[in-house]
Amino acid sequence: MEKYEYFKNEINYLKNDDIKDAMKYMINKLPDYFFHVPASSTGKYHPKYALGDGGLLRHTKAACRIAYELLSDPSIGDHYTGREKDLMIMALALHDGLKLGNPEERYTRFDHPILMANFVMENKDKLNLKENEPELLRDVIKTHMGPWTTDYNGNEVLEKPKTKYQNFVHMCDYLASRKSILLEFDKDNNVIY
Repeated sequence: MEKYEYFKNEINYLKNDDIKDAMKYMINKLPDYFFHVPASSTGKYHPKYALGDGGLLRHTKAACRIAYELLSDPSIGDHYTGREKDLMIMALALHDGLKLGNPEERYTRFDHPILMANFVMENKDKLNLKENEPELLRDVIKTHMGPWTTDYNGNEVLEKPKTKYQNFVHMCDYLASRKSILLEFDKDNNVIY
């Protein structure tokens, strides 16, 4: 099975075939650990569904589903083009793709948004996206942590979101990490709806 098959439902949220292809390509490039580790080793920052084997995958799928639902509401979605919607969902599918680094390290890399943003740019020529679209992916991925920009030593490492795209991606990631918002998953780690 190819790695992108874990995201069949999320790929089907997208309307543009070239962005679907780019998303498949990037998902296939993610390290194997992404599909098996929990979203949080302590459970402190994520709901129960994001813990245990496949927890990071479920957290990521939850963020994509939240984005899809919000963007389906015309009062929200009409503020974005179809391509922008697809790119933000693709960014959410990738946002934590290098959470433990590349190669895998023991603990979460605080700079994982930067690692993933750089990884997108390293592969941009293979994505066949339109001009400035890889940069949009980069910009929303690198700011997905929102206001949490300082590392464990108090060093300012990450940028805060500034644009409507950055704020939207952060919001979806944030909502997917809330313990009070529970989604259900089937045995294949797909959101039940």
